[in-house]
Amino acid sequence: MENQQPLCKWRVPFGHPRVMFLLFLYFFNIVAGQIRYTIPEETKKGSLVGNVAQDLGLDLKRLRSGRARIVTERNIQYTELKTDKGMLVVNERIDREQLCGDLTPCSFSFEIILENPMELHHITIEVLDVNDHPPVFKKSNIMLDISEAANVGARFVLDSAEDPDVGVNGLHNYALSSNDNFVLKQHVNPDGSKYAEMVLQKQLDRETFPHLSLQLIAVDGGNPQRSGTVNINIIVLDANDNAPVFNQSVYKATVIENAVKGTYIVTVNATDADSGSNGYITYSMSNVRSNIADLLSIDEVSGLLSVSGQIDFEKDNKYELRIDAKDQGGLKDSSKVIIEVTDVNDNAPTISVMSFTSPVSEDSPPGTTIGIINVKDLDSGENGQIICRIEQNAPFKIKSNLRNYYTLVTDTVLDRETVSEYNITVIATDSGMPPLSTKRTFYLKVSDVNDNSPLFSESVYNAFILENNSPGVSLHTVRAKDPDENQNNRVSYILEDSYISGSPISEYISINAESGVIHAVRSFDYEQIKQLLFVVKAQDGGSPPLSSNVTVKVLIQDQNDNPPQVLYPVQTGGSLVAEMVPRSVDVGYLVTKVVAVDVDSGQNAWLSYKLQKATDRALFEVGLQNGEIRTIRQVTDKDAVKQRLTVIVEDNGQPSRSATVIVNVAVADSFPEVLSEFTDFTQDKEYNDNLTFYLVLALAVVSFLFITCLVVIISVKIYRWRQSRVMYHSNLPVIPYYPPRYSDTLGTGTLQHVYNYEVCRTTDSRKSDCKFGGAGSQNVLIMDPSSTGTMQRIQSEKSILDEPDTPLEVRKNIQLTGQARYSVAEEQGEGSFVGNIARDLGLDVARLVSGTTIAVINVDDEDSDSNGVVKCSINADMPFKIESSLTGYYTIVTDNFLDRETISEYNITITVSDQGSPPLTSRKHINVKVSDVNDNLPTFYQSEYIKTVPENNSPGFSVFTLSASDADWGQNARFSYFLEEKMINGAAVSSLVSVNSESGVIHAVRSFDYEQLKWFEFNVTARDAGSPPLSSVAIVRIVVQDQNDNPPQVLYPVQTGGSLVAEMVPRSVDVGYLVTKVVAVDVDSGQNAWLSYKLQKATDRALFEVGLQNGEIRTIRQVTDKDAVKQRLTVIVEDNGQPSRSATVIVNVAVADSFPEVLSEFTDFTQDKEYNDNLTFYLVLALAVVSFLFITCLVVIISVKIYRWRQSRVMYHSNLPVIPYYPPRYSDTLGTGTLQHVYNYEVCRTTDSRKSDCKFGGAGSQNVLKMDPSSTGTMQRIQSEKSILDEPDSPLEVRKNIQCVYSLMYCFSKFK
Repeated sequence: MENQQPLCKWRVPFGHPRVMFLLFLYFFNIVAGQIRYTIPEETKKGSLVGNVAQDLGLDLKRLRSGRARIVTERNIQYTELKTDKGMLVVNERIDREQLCGDLTPCSFSFEIILENPMELHHITIEVLDVNDHPPVFKKSNIMLDISEAANVGARFVLDSAEDPDVGVNGLHNYALSSNDNFVLKQHVNPDGSKYAEMVLQKQLDRETFPHLSLQLIAVDGGNPQRSGTVNINIIVLDANDNAPVFNQSVYKATVIENAVKGTYIVTVNATDADSGSNGYITYSMSNVRSNIADLLSIDEVSGLLSVSGQIDFEKDNKYELRIDAKDQGGLKDSSKVIIEVTDVNDNAPTISVMSFTSPVSEDSPPGTTIGIINVKDLDSGENGQIICRIEQNAPFKIKSNLRNYYTLVTDTVLDRETVSEYNITVIATDSGMPPLSTKRTFYLKVSDVNDNSPLFSESVYNAFILENNSPGVSLHTVRAKDPDENQNNRVSYILEDSYISGSPISEYISINAESGVIHAVRSFDYEQIKQLLFVVKAQDGGSPPLSSNVTVKVLIQDQNDNPPQVLYPVQTGGSLVAEMVPRSVDVGYLVTKVVAVDVDSGQNAWLSYKLQKATDRALFEVGLQNGEIRTIRQVTDKDAVKQRLTVIVEDNGQPSRSATVIVNVAVADSFPEVLSEFTDFTQDKEYNDNLTFYLVLALAVVSFLFITCLVVIISVKIYRWRQSRVMYHSNLPVIPYYPPRYSDTLGTGTLQHVYNYEVCRTTDSRKSDCKFGGAGSQNVLIMDPSSTGTMQRIQSEKSILDEPDTPLEVRKNIQLTGQARYSVAEEQGEGSFVGNIARDLGLDVARLVSGTTIAVINVDDEDSDSNGVVKCSINADMPFKIESSLTGYYTIVTDNFLDRETISEYNITITVSDQGSPPLTSRKHINVKVSDVNDNLPTFYQSEYIKTVPENNSPGFSVFTLSASDADWGQNARFSYFLEEKMINGAAVSSLVSVNSESGVIHAVRSFDYEQLKWFEFNVTARDAGSPPLSSVAIVRIVVQDQNDNPPQVLYPVQTGGSLVAEMVPRSVDVGYLVTKVVAVDVDSGQNAWLSYKLQKATDRALFEVGLQNGEIRTIRQVTDKDAVKQRLTVIVEDNGQPSRSATVIVNVAVADSFPEVLSEFTDFTQDKEYNDNLTFYLVLALAVVSFLFITCLVVIISVKIYRWRQSRVMYHSNLPVIPYYPPRYSDTLGTGTLQHVYNYEVCRTTDSRKSDCKFGGAGSQNVLKMDPSSTGTMQRIQSEKSILDEPDSPLEVRKNIQCVYSLMYCFSKFK
């Protein structure tokens, strides 16, 4: 008994029955076979019919993989296919008499269809008759009137019995109860039916027996035999010696189907030798079936047989009936009438769709099956012969594989881009006269495959750009089109890797992956590169992706951006170079030639030479094209020796650029004459002129800064005084706000820097980015005492979820049960409205999606009573449940939402147990795979990225790589990176950085300069390829790191070419006398800007020293008379960068007690030089005074700030309660009043603050505001072990804290 299992029949259809039609998409070949089985009728359900798998030579795996199933036209499916065993079993009770009636042999047929490849097998089941019906007479009594004059041998035809069984089980014979007058004779009709006649063997005697009662018994031939009886009541009439006699024993006639009522068929005729009433004959139909009696009628007087109902050849093609002729004496005769029905073409063919698949892939090969149809015509002969064809000229054809079955297949290769959908009309026409036809239209969509590469509109793109373009400028737009659809035609543009002059192409240009816009990454110089040649790839989003390339040529056009460069004569600062012209030269004498070049090209490089100024314009000329300076007249003695010519060299650009050169010409015959004239040319005068200019400029700049600083300080003081006046009139006490412990704010520096900011906001503040809470009735913050520092927001009057686009979504799972009852009339058409179940059950339409049916199973147990009661269950660790829908049928539905990213497939075990003792169990395993939908956003590993880039980076420098992941699968998990457009300092972010759409690598588009741009922030979007696509955004902050790329700049002493500026040192000065101070700056930051000063060279190194940090030049010993008056010091100013950069300055020192002593040593100082020296001295003095005042002002301001900061630090260690300052009238924040609302913020910064521009405190568990119920309105701040500023930087935290504090303040004011 251990191995006994209940016999369970499983049928697991997946999805809607229409799914079976879609499966024929994959049937490229059809295989056919035929089997015939014989079973007796009334066979018990579940009985074996035959082993289909064995008889067809099929493997059981083939039955399961091919999803073998039965296709039949009947409403009742008498058999069922067990695919797991390959057995064909009885599914429904088979009644042969109901199925075939009198037809023998009786059989029914159906087809078994398998998929992949398609196989169609014809099965015929012959049903054998069993003796389950006894013979039955239509009447329980037969009344006969027989004349006593009836002759011996007279025959009386009796009513026949009907037995629905056939063959040996049908009517076998008749038996008559024993009597003396009649014997029974049996006859067989041509159709095989039997009837009986009573034959009079002994004359009747009415006076002895006026009536007789007999019994006619009909017996069949079955085993056991069954019988039926009828009572024969005979009334003996008085003598009527002759019975009517038909003139024919059999009448034959034909009638056309659909004949109208009353149509003549045939006239029967009988005669009676008697006369009078005994010779009056009436005709009637006897022993006819009920259906014939409704179709035919006979005139009882004339014997005319006519049509009385609808004659249908398809139901009966021949009628046989008996006609009785009866006289008034009760004698009668009978004759047979056989009527043949002539078929008429009155039935059009019918088209039944067995399977149809739409859409069909465009890459399907010719001969792909897209549909199977069944065509039938109820007519016979030629009227039932059918021809099928396709109406229009379409790339399809129809083939006949089996009787009445046609396959619709592709005839050529489909191309969705040419025709995306077809209306296929199939016409079935019979061969009758006139022919009848039926049309059936099939709507077929062609699904897209990625078979087309993106195509560019041009084979080569040419773009032109002027040199010196701004980085990020748009060069050209490439466009590619893909005739595919959806994801297959989504084109991305990618720059193919190539190198130009040893540098990757990404350092020159970038391309927008979506729009195809090509941008210049940096400024181009025509003189360095004339053209760019690169390849752009357009790639679609198909799988696998297809791509095409196009060549892009960017031609750089020259601009006139370079002035001419004079090669000769060479110009040196302050130097004097003269061309000598003897006075005896002839006209046209070549004095010299100006040689210049222009690195531009074309007409921008065409140079022309002109004489701009000259001491004597009538003496010299310059060649326009060659730059030759020649004499144009004879030189005379009156011509000055010193001739100064200014020649301008001009190019032909638009606008033109020029350069000037000064040519000194000495008209003399000897060098002494030249030297005597050029004695006043000194370098010191030019130097003094330059020094004076720069000193005036420095004095103006420092004065402007000093005055601006004073104006700003005074303005701020006045503004704060006015604010304090506003607060002065308020009724609230002014209570100082003491900041909490911010000492550990990220930094490792040594000093804390505290800055207090006051932000004043008006009632129009709602226009600002920063939003503050409304009045108390709208939004109240309360403290949850059970939390560790969180705050809950209670929304009154209006739910927070009522607001549009809220990111907060609340889901609550409530299980409800309910019932709905509907009434519907029978014979309702498909699709008729029954009821709104969602509304009646109070369900959301989206809720109905849950509980999706994934399988329907049928469970049967052949046992009876409790042994046949089964219980189904599935393993409990699955998000599915099993429900009983109908008797023996169970549905497996989803019990919870499925998540492919968590579990991608389930193995469901169905356990069936009966209620017997011991209970028997059967199990079935179902594998369910969860298909993916695009329900997961691409997720960055970080929400914010902060990366550093050293300045002066090379364009195309890889900054870092963004990484995102998508939990979806396939196309839904394929994502691209895009840069969100944003303006930074007036320039598009795409001109600064670019992102590779596939790898996420962020490149620097151009070189960064810390002195111009210290940091910038932008967003990168990761968008997947699902439909619709989902995306997420990551914030990227690029911090530019300073490099030591700028040397120190010496502001004082000012250096000019050739000028002589000396600092005067009296000989009586003490040791440590301040001679002068070297002032220098460095535009770099941090340690790169820390400067040190060293004495590099000196006339007497033992006399002077330079302060290492301040650049002050002081004496280090007593000045003696032996020390030289002229002292030359070379000071080097060096920064602290790696590597360090430096600048040198020459300081001239005059050691003397009086100016005459100095002048005696500096004999080349002229009166003009003395004037310049005095002017320089006073300018330096003024600059020193203004600088001193400016620096003193800054030192005072910084000292005050430090003092205030130290005061705040004292309060930090005090035990005073921290009482926040409450601004007046907070409830009117969103009002329309005119009062200002003041908010106080504190921002703490350390020496490490360069890592972030502004640090704000975090919220939550680090800093909790608590209401003191014992107080009169104060609030205490509880500081946890961790500083609030230890939290990560987030510009959003400040808004949350401000809103929390503000709302709590408002609650406190209400409470008070």
